[in-house]
Amino acid sequence: MFNFDTPVNRRHTGSLKWDTIPADVLPLWVADMDFPVAPAIQQALVDRVSHGIFGYANVDHTYYDAIISWFGRRHDWSIQREWIRYTTGVVPAISCCLKALTLPGERVLVQTPVYNCFFSSIRNQGCDIVENELVRHDDTYVIDWDDFESKCADEKVTVFLLCNPHNPAGRVWTAEELRRMGQICRRHGVRVISDEIHCELVMPGYTYTPFAAVNDTNLTNSVTLNSPSKSFNIAGLQIANIVCPDADVRRRVDRVINIYEVCDVNPFGPIALKAAYNESERWLDELIPYIHGNYQFLKSYLAEHLPSVDVVRLEGTYLAWVSIRSLGINGDEATRLLLKDGKVFLCSGMLYGKRAGRDYLRVNLACPRDLLRAAMSRVVTTLSAI
Repeated sequence: MFNFDTPVNRRHTGSLKWDTIPADVLPLWVADMDFPVAPAIQQALVDRVSHGIFGYANVDHTYYDAIISWFGRRHDWSIQREWIRYTTGVVPAISCCLKALTLPGERVLVQTPVYNCFFSSIRNQGCDIVENELVRHDDTYVIDWDDFESKCADEKVTVFLLCNPHNPAGRVWTAEELRRMGQICRRHGVRVISDEIHCELVMPGYTYTPFAAVNDTNLTNSVTLNSPSKSFNIAGLQIANIVCPDADVRRRVDRVINIYEVCDVNPFGPIALKAAYNESERWLDELIPYIHGNYQFLKSYLAEHLPSVDVVRLEGTYLAWVSIRSLGINGDEATRLLLKDGKVFLCSGMLYGKRAGRDYLRVNLACPRDLLRAAMSRVVTTLSAI
């Protein structure tokens, strides 16, 4: 059994999450966890550090074997070694793939509200953003399929940047939804880049399906981006993978990775990936119910103390999406108020789409429950006073 309840002091460790805010503020914003990593990962890194020399890293066959084994046994997806290209992170991978697959002035389709770095990566490539806004239905989101097809039919839309599972809406797309996305994109000549960084963080009762594993249409018309960084809390070690079955696209991506100089990784990332995929599955299997318990706590706590807000159903990720529409303020206004008066730092939903995220806050659930309880107490006190 692993203990996710014991707090760890992260102050004065160079933490983006904790050391960039005042000492009296509780942070539930950026997507990293307040849990120590799995013991196997810690030990693998300690063993490597004890050697004392940290030169350029060589990524050998054991790295690829770990990825192939993990996705084969965990997700029934057969990846070939030659499809894999490693890089320093999923965001650099997004930028590389956009550079490889688009020209400035073309349009990239996204489903808002969506991860904020999608917007900057698209703009940095000189492309325009086209939004297929997700539709709130009961306590979840669904796709407006007519709008999705209409946007794909725009001849200037050349890439669909998918988030699977979806951050921040919490959807774990079904195989049928992914099949339909792929069919529409193929019909209109739209290539798919699928960000699947949250793929292991799936709540009980739901199943993650890799976009490329649905059928040959999806496989040959897509590039998949994944990393153990979110699931195993090793984002600072900077390791990610681009999985690209199409040889021509892979050649183009290879070239951009080298142009952007994100083709070399540090000595610790590959070691942590192998320890995660080869030795830390049980840690992950115990983590997920704990995060789900935090989600259930959040829902019940807000239902009791601030019933005017509601929490979107969490199918995947550790990021709760909370509607504040009834309070009469938008996400930016709420986060400023919570930081100033409540001493708690959340993400404004407007980061993920000015319109689609206007009435929402994003809450990081990957922390000990006592910390979540203390932060939610501050949230309730502050927002109740509006």
